[in-house]
Amino acid sequence: MNYIIAIDQSTSATKAMLFDEQCHLLARADKEHRQYYPQTGWVEHDAEEIFNNMVEVIRQVVAHTSSPKGNTIDSAASNSSEAVGGAFSLCITNQRETVVVWNRHTGKPISRAVVWQDTRGKDICNQLRVDGQGPLVLERAGLLIDPNFSAPGVKWLLDNIEGAREAAASGDLLMGTIDTWLVWKLTGGRVHATDTTNASRTMLFNIHTLQWDDDLLRLFDIPRSMMPEVKACDAIYGETTVEGLFAEPITIAGMLGDSHGALVGQMCFDEGMGKVTYGTGSSVMVNIGEKPLPAPDGLVTSVGFSAFGKTWYGYEGNIYSTGATLKWIADQLQLVGHPKEMEALATSVADNGGVYIVPAFSGLGAPWWQSGVKGAVFGLTFATTKAHFLRAALESIAYQIKDLVDVMARATGAPLKEIAADGGPTKNRFLMQFQADMLSTPVVCTEVEDASAFGAVLMNGFARGLWQTFDEVAPLRKVTQVIQPQSRPDVTTLYDGWRRAVEQLIR
Repeated sequence: MNYIIAIDQSTSATKAMLFDEQCHLLARADKEHRQYYPQTGWVEHDAEEIFNNMVEVIRQVVAHTSSPKGNTIDSAASNSSEAVGGAFSLCITNQRETVVVWNRHTGKPISRAVVWQDTRGKDICNQLRVDGQGPLVLERAGLLIDPNFSAPGVKWLLDNIEGAREAAASGDLLMGTIDTWLVWKLTGGRVHATDTTNASRTMLFNIHTLQWDDDLLRLFDIPRSMMPEVKACDAIYGETTVEGLFAEPITIAGMLGDSHGALVGQMCFDEGMGKVTYGTGSSVMVNIGEKPLPAPDGLVTSVGFSAFGKTWYGYEGNIYSTGATLKWIADQLQLVGHPKEMEALATSVADNGGVYIVPAFSGLGAPWWQSGVKGAVFGLTFATTKAHFLRAALESIAYQIKDLVDVMARATGAPLKEIAADGGPTKNRFLMQFQADMLSTPVVCTEVEDASAFGAVLMNGFARGLWQTFDEVAPLRKVTQVIQPQSRPDVTTLYDGWRRAVEQLIR
């Protein structure tokens, strides 16, 4: 049997999923990595920890192939592929914008990775706006100037770490989003590459020419020598033994950012099809075809995916804190033991009791783009209970999605016919129903919870010639439920309350 190992490297954890070539999920393993918050507004990851975690979860799912125990991982299985049957290949989908800078000679990062939630680059961004650089960035990169994207983080590291600027000028430093770092490590430093989707989220990539843009590089004072080669999503990226796990090298084929992976995994191959990914943050993306059209106010234009020699683009809006809000409530406030416990408590009350949570822990993303605001809770009274608070947290996710979908609907002149949804929070029935009600649009869930990883598997198959067209893979999408919106008289009232809460923060 032939196997595809899909790596889903997210903001909170690294997952490995083992698929066969009929796209059946055979096993999975995941491992969380530490979140670092050294200063207010700073969010960091240890890139070497992430790589080591990836190797460990790959080891666990590969062990499954020599175990007769179904989905149970047999950790006692041999660490060598000589003991397992079948051939393997590897694909990657990853958290976007999070950036690593490392020394090409030693292989060591010069600091912890700057995560997409990090706002240390806000002063850099503010100065660029004051200098009138917004139109250039928007026209070339399709993006609004914001510390969410990779370039401000790289510039900050080069400007503030002793010796970094000189090392970069000497050609000693490399940069890359997490996919680039993992491929570089997996190939022993032989391959320094990224794909078009991750490149399009750096604020350094020209989405028209599909090349690094010299003017944007100069704007952030980043040497071209630091930049990785850019390949299509369905490219072959190299070979790896995964730190000796495999006796013979296996192929790395197929790579794209997580939101783009979900767009592909949800089979949004045609213009006008859209999806919502519910993760640490959330992404709303709609396929706009093969032309990089200017995005409506509050949204950005990115590469949607590239395959079969063509590139498709997407309008996208990114929300910084959705699943992260639920994790904060469980881990930091400890109001519940796990986010999955929230649904029962949230539905124990009839409404939110007038409580609104605006989870601007790292500022507000699209369509507001206010990196300097902080999170807030509105409407607390002596009658407020934990259940009201938890319900308000879940509702905040649906409100933020509606903010973006409404902008997209105005841009296209018509409401979306349906929204394809993926990610862990789709298991929350209250949230999915509330989302459908807020949008007055059906929410479609598929049997593949990890749509980002599934999208990477499809790109792996395209790269290796397993499938030749989009039509060949369309039957692999299995819809598990369609949540129809319910008619409820309080939709406008609830959403108006949300908008008032947000406007108190941004005015």
